[in-house]
Amino acid sequence: MILDELAAYAQQRVLADKQAHPLEELKQRCETVSPRTPFAFEQALRGDNLSFICEVKKASPSKGIIAQDFPYLDIAKQYEQAGADCISCLTEPKWFLGSDAIFTDIRAAVQTPMIRKDFTVDAYQIYQAKLMGADAVLLICAILDTQTIEQYLGICETLGLTALVEAHDAKEIQSAVDAGARVIGVNNRNLKDFSVDFSNASRLRDLIPPENIYVAESGVSCAADVAALRSIGADAVLMGEVLMRAPDKTALLREMRHAGLNQ
Repeated sequence: MILDELAAYAQQRVLADKQAHPLEELKQRCETVSPRTPFAFEQALRGDNLSFICEVKKASPSKGIIAQDFPYLDIAKQYEQAGADCISCLTEPKWFLGSDAIFTDIRAAVQTPMIRKDFTVDAYQIYQAKLMGADAVLLICAILDTQTIEQYLGICETLGLTALVEAHDAKEIQSAVDAGARVIGVNNRNLKDFSVDFSNASRLRDLIPPENIYVAESGVSCAADVAALRSIGADAVLMGEVLMRAPDKTALLREMRHAGLNQ
């Protein structure tokens, strides 16, 4: 299954990174890094209307190359100018063709809160994200047990980072809640076979406590989808491919934002 391959490759990457820069070195550097606003990512999603997390990515395992032309700085600036609440940037290099360098370039160019979108399999990656200027990291219930998620949430708390805890079914939602997640995402794309089930967002909404932020991820293709997610009580949506393929990303995001307004 591709998710297992992604996680295994992430472990290999972490091992190599640790050999170059040990964990204690990262921890010491985190103590001296210029602080960003604590939990800025979470705060940005607590608006009155539907919030938008807009993704910068060149490729994906299910779609291959999404953006042959990939002016990622221009894309991120367009998102910011069009009113994106947060920006997601893929750093997974093998299947998504992302990199830490792309993230740090974008971080230097925009003020919008950013999430480092990668496959977190080791606490080391959370400290990496902090040093890269991230405001949030992704934790996926399908590859992390409840105890590990709780441990990683504790590290995020000490670093002022938000964790977007991603679930795909009721059991994983319960794991996220039990671990103490404040921001829970439901991925409508099954990362084991990459099929999309948009009804996932509706089916699982009631399992997420009302005080938590609920993010609907993947599967959004038009303004009607955004309006539907707003109507079922989503607090935010994460959009990637639909924006990356749009000839006019600014216009599309503005259209989506209008559909997300509480009427």
